[in-house]
Amino acid sequence: MLQDIPTPTLRKASSCVLETERLMLRRPTLADVRAIARLANDRRIADNTRRLPHPYSQDHAIDFVRAMADERRETVFLVENNFVPIGMVGIDWRQPETPELGYWLGVEHWGQGFCTEAARAVIDFTFEEFDVEHLISGARVTNPSSRNILEKCGFQWSGVELHRFEALGSSTPVDCFRLSRSVWSSLKNWNNSTRRER
Repeated sequence: MLQDIPTPTLRKASSCVLETERLMLRRPTLADVRAIARLANDRRIADNTRRLPHPYSQDHAIDFVRAMADERRETVFLVENNFVPIGMVGIDWRQPETPELGYWLGVEHWGQGFCTEAARAVIDFTFEEFDVEHLISGARVTNPSSRNILEKCGFQWSGVELHRFEALGSSTPVDCFRLSRSVWSSLKNWNNSTRRER
């Protein structure tokens, strides 16, 4: 399957890399397909992520990476720790007036602060690069860890809504959050996210 992918596509590099104290965030490539599929193919992740199917195959990862390559905005990033992929974080622009922060990490990387660190870098990048006044995000009401990440990033709770989760095949309650540019600016003392061009 991967041997059928043309080599130039594998070598297409991201022009934007975000770096934090422990992480590097870059655009995913087809060379990352195996790692993405291995990490994402966990029911615990799919049950808490609206758009991830379960089981998650390499074909799903290929489709995802190709879709991201066609996206002109570079706002979806593979998260690496010591050059090892550990998850994904990014901004979904399906509703341009309400860009949405999303993230997931492989289960073995939970509880180490990586997701908060990666989310802060992407939030900072988004507010610097795009003319948006706020971001939204959400966490299943049964997922206090995700809610905690959003609150650490300055998101404020805005209510509960029902959202459909692909892996569940149904809708479930989600705590909704919102982060305004002004709140982010007032909290921006973290100073551990830098951007470099390649």
